[in-house]
Amino acid sequence: MPELSGFQRKYLKGLAHRLKPVVSIGQKGLTDSSIAAIEDALDTHELIKIRFLDMKEKAQKASAAHDIETACSCDVVGKVGHIIIVYRQHADPKKRKVSVPGRTD
Repeated sequence: MPELSGFQRKYLKGLAHRLKPVVSIGQKGLTDSSIAAIEDALDTHELIKIRFLDMKEKAQKASAAHDIETACSCDVVGKVGHIIIVYRQHADPKKRKVSVPGRTD
């Protein structure tokens, strides 16, 4: 999957503005069950918000966001406070819910 450009990230942030967080990461951090929940949510919605409940430090949240990106093969579109916005295009073109401008795949 090619990297998202700046205007594509901005577009996705606008779409995510009205969304509520679907997955919460608690004090245990990123676990196998939280990764599975993120995978399931991405398969269903493509664009989701994830809330960090007990991570107060910016470095912890950045590290967790990078780990989510790597484990789930997705893109972190934005970070605001304790919430990150994550996007992964559905593999089946018929099941895609989000149309990203400038994307032909």
